[in-house]
Amino acid sequence: MQRLTISMDDELAAAFEALIVRKGYANRSEAIRDMLRRELGEMELAASAPQPCVAVLSYVYDHHERQLSSRLTDLQHDHHDMTVATMHAHLSHEDCIETAILRGSSADVERFAQEVVAQTGVRHGHVHLVPLAAGATVRYRRLGT
Repeated sequence: MQRLTISMDDELAAAFEALIVRKGYANRSEAIRDMLRRELGEMELAASAPQPCVAVLSYVYDHHERQLSSRLTDLQHDHHDMTVATMHAHLSHEDCIETAILRGSSADVERFAQEVVAQTGVRHGHVHLVPLAAGATVRYRRLGT
């Protein structure tokens, strides 16, 4: 393990200390390692060539929107090879939230996520992509198979 020393102005250092407390990091080193891993992962995914990834797609939608629930289900079935699991919860009489765990090429996952979020009646959507290490495989077993 290497030891690095950094300098920062007092205002930035105070903001960093507040972040460490707010996020519950045990120490500065772990906070910096976590930020670097996140930044490097995002840079890796932004590279020109699509890469294998896993992702979490979350979106809030109006379940009263005509045919929206059916369209969202159809989209997931159309991309069954990418959709690992979904969770659905009712937030209010009108609003539902769904979270889908996805896996596949970063370009394909982003395209699918954008297609879901662009549906009329989807109010909020966010996808979080996590690159897989080169050569890594995600193994899962479907029940009943």
